[in-house]
Amino acid sequence: MGVHQRIDRVARRHIARHVPTGVNFPLHRDIVHFEGKNGPDGIKRKSPAQDEPWHYINPTDKNDVALLGMIDDHIENMAQALHEGNYHRAAFEAAWMSHAITDGLTPAHHYPLEAKLEEMRGEGIETRVSTKEKLVLPGTTPRMKIKNNWDYWGAKGVMTTHFNFELGVATTLSGATLDGIHKFDQHDIDELTRRGFREVFLEILHEVDAMAMYDEFQKKGWTRHLAQETKRELVPRIIRAVCAGWYMAILHAEERS
Repeated sequence: MGVHQRIDRVARRHIARHVPTGVNFPLHRDIVHFEGKNGPDGIKRKSPAQDEPWHYINPTDKNDVALLGMIDDHIENMAQALHEGNYHRAAFEAAWMSHAITDGLTPAHHYPLEAKLEEMRGEGIETRVSTKEKLVLPGTTPRMKIKNNWDYWGAKGVMTTHFNFELGVATTLSGATLDGIHKFDQHDIDELTRRGFREVFLEILHEVDAMAMYDEFQKKGWTRHLAQETKRELVPRIIRAVCAGWYMAILHAEERS
């Protein structure tokens, strides 16, 4: 519903003033080219469970670092592309990095979906090699199959709740002005230089987790309070994190010059 594209647009505006002379940083139009069907969500539709990015993270588990490693890879790849002047590769890495950061800071992506799926399926999620296997859960008996699919797709089911939360975010942002929020500034750059991206990201992640937005949504549905938190607290933090990831790539590129 265009949320990733809007976040990319605002983050690109915020970072523009901080791009050093001589760095050919991708324009917004070229970054968002690698969203939608050319982005991580496009891979999910084309080849379920095959090289599919898994943008979930448990904020309370220090050992859950797969997403952090994925973002680190995008930062390094983008830094190398900027260093080499590979404009299109830099745009690709910027888009996919932003998507991973945004998903990772979205409360719906803090739910332990992989563990829940493995429990319901009785096997690892890597076995979902077709669209049908991804959409229809198995069961040891016909009754269990119906139960599993209701628990997943039914009212207040695992995936239904996930989709509805993200729909609430998208609907809230559809008429919101995002440029008036905190802009990435020199203080953010100094903090990023001093602490590194991971520490900055994890601090933001724990701030988002402390807001308990997904817990509130599961109990009350989409509320005015959640809409206000999304605009005033959640999205500004996500944009700040995206800018931090992009700027980290710039810093690493300059180190190689």
